Amino acid sequence: LYSLGNFLWLLGIHQSVIYSSILEPLLIVNMTQNMAAYAAGEAIPNIINVALVPGFGMMGGSGSTICLLIATFLVGRNKATRGVAKMAFVPGLFNINEPVIFGYPIVYNISLIIPFILTPALGIIIAYAATAMHFMNECVVYIPWTTPPLLSGYLATAGDWRAILVQALILILGVLLYIPFVKINDVVMAKTMGEE
Repeated sequence: LYSLGNFLWLLGIHQSVIYSSILEPLLIVNMTQNMAAYAAGEAIPNIINVALVPGFGMMGGSGSTICLLIATFLVGRNKATRGVAKMAFVPGLFNINEPVIFGYPIVYNISLIIPFILTPALGIIIAYAATAMHFMNECVVYIPWTTPPLLSGYLATAGDWRAILVQALILILGVLLYIPFVKINDVVMAKTMGEE
């Protein structure tokens, strides 16, 4: 459902159509059960919840676009997209990525849709596996969606520093996944804008 929601961005449809109306209520129920179990000192019942999905799958907002911005700083050559990346970086730290969605853009941009869909799924899978293998604690704190990456994992797991490592790994892999597509996007942008 979450990947489908991200795909809808390609068509200009906000992913919250899928995420907020279908998925988030279920994730909130899971988090409520986790908080109650944590307060009672019982085993935490749910790995997937409303803190894990955005905290590990939406770093920088939908599509984990903080990874796109970092990849742009590393390998991007297009002046327009580098300019958007500079303006969007601070909001992106707080998971606000509309400047990237509409300015980079993601909407109607086939060049970036593959990493935009795959990076969040990769993050959620890694976080799930790390939790299932007891590498990090379950998410038991309902944190604001604007909490920056690295801090969000630490707070959501009630202070487990290993969650920072998991988020850092996801960020690195996300950047690596975005890099080839940033280069493809640069070529497309150059042809579209008549640059050499």
